[in-house]
Amino acid sequence: MQVTSATTATSGITPTDTVTNPSQALNQQDFLQLLVSQMENQDPMNPQSDTDMASQMAQFTALTQSSASSASLAMMQANSLIGSTVTLQVDAKTTATGAVQGVVMQNGTPEIMVNGTNYTMSQVTSVTPPAVASTTGSTASPTSN
Repeated sequence: MQVTSATTATSGITPTDTVTNPSQALNQQDFLQLLVSQMENQDPMNPQSDTDMASQMAQFTALTQSSASSASLAMMQANSLIGSTVTLQVDAKTTATGAVQGVVMQNGTPEIMVNGTNYTMSQVTSVTPPAVASTTGSTASPTSN
């Protein structure tokens, strides 16, 4: 993604500045680069407190863990649908129905495979759990002697 704004005194952005992370999601490496840059360019007469930096790092770590937990929960939810029959909203006028055959991760988001096509979890409109096979067996009754 190319930043096309002209250089201004307030922003300092030039037409040749580029964004190196096109996903627009900060990761831990980006945070550490920002932290090092902040430390290198801080005002020596008014340095930032080390407790502020530690607090920012703790907040970022908590956010990272929360995101990972959310992704894990979404994957578990998708996996729980395997074998179930789902109805999906394909587009405004089309629905599809079929058994969930598997789950794949696409860009960090789980997608379910139905009839050979991947769908997002947000497209699911109804779920029918798989039939539970009942086991029939005879119970031996105690005999008296």
